[in-house]
Amino acid sequence: MVILRERKKFNRIIRKASNIFLMAHRDLDLDALGSCVGLSLILKKRKKDCYIIIDDKNHELGVEKILRELEGCINIIRGEDINKYLNPRNHKNLLIVLDTNKTDLVQNKEVLKKIDKKMVIDHHDLGKTTIKDALIINDNNVSSTCEMITELIEYYDIDLESYYATVLLAGIVLDTNNFTLKTSPETYYAAYYLASLGASAKKVQYLLKQDIEEYTERQKLLSGIQTINKKVAFTKASTSTIYRREDLAKVADTLLFFNDIEASFVIGKIGKDTIGLSARSLGNYNISKILVKLGGGGDDYNGAARFENTTISKVEQELKQLIAKEEGE
Repeated sequence: MVILRERKKFNRIIRKASNIFLMAHRDLDLDALGSCVGLSLILKKRKKDCYIIIDDKNHELGVEKILRELEGCINIIRGEDINKYLNPRNHKNLLIVLDTNKTDLVQNKEVLKKIDKKMVIDHHDLGKTTIKDALIINDNNVSSTCEMITELIEYYDIDLESYYATVLLAGIVLDTNNFTLKTSPETYYAAYYLASLGASAKKVQYLLKQDIEEYTERQKLLSGIQTINKKVAFTKASTSTIYRREDLAKVADTLLFFNDIEASFVIGKIGKDTIGLSARSLGNYNISKILVKLGGGGDDYNGAARFENTTISKVEQELKQLIAKEEGE
């Protein structure tokens, strides 16, 4: 439990700050948002002014539901408005980045320049673009950042309402693909602990519910599956369809359920001029190494990358070249 071993450093930097800003990766998912919400409750208990920075214009369904239900309960600001909330004494400000450690993946890169004191709490592999000038609490053996925050909540004995416990549990369920990936005894214990606080499995499934039309659209991606060396599954979307980032991730999850498949890669448009790549692994195939070379990030089990002003075909070509190199062909 890395985060508990680092609790003295965590306490020291928190104690010295008065205004604390939380920021996760772009395209928020339930783990990113859940860990921000969970940590904000710890900081509220310690009487800190805490703000969650969210610049995303569009949200996946589960994230949208939580933001709608928590409206007015947590302080959410845009990165461009941060100057209004900064303490005039810069050393009293602290930025905590959650669920990513990469400079180019955060909600707002400009915020990194505005606050000198930084901390990173994450479970993904470190890389070349990892934030340099920060206290980094990284544990790539845990399932999710929500699991790390749950450990802190239990350690500090935070009185957590059942709704917030459910949000944290949803983040764990998402990142483990319903406890099928990167799940340890500690992961099950974190889920048990959240359940003891009133986390609702039924509510988690509500947050994970899918839209029928979007589900049908995703199935089209399964019609063009290719395999590489019988262990890597790959598929790409048509150039005429724009998917949400989580749609690509769900297809990548599905591909792992086929016989002999160890890793999966899914490419598709996630914006007018943006290509998304989602990858998954059972842990025996180094997808992180490939994603980092593509400018993305992740760990041994899941990750993603995004590309601006390019084409699906070009991303496909570069990806297959890296896979071939990884396979030693």
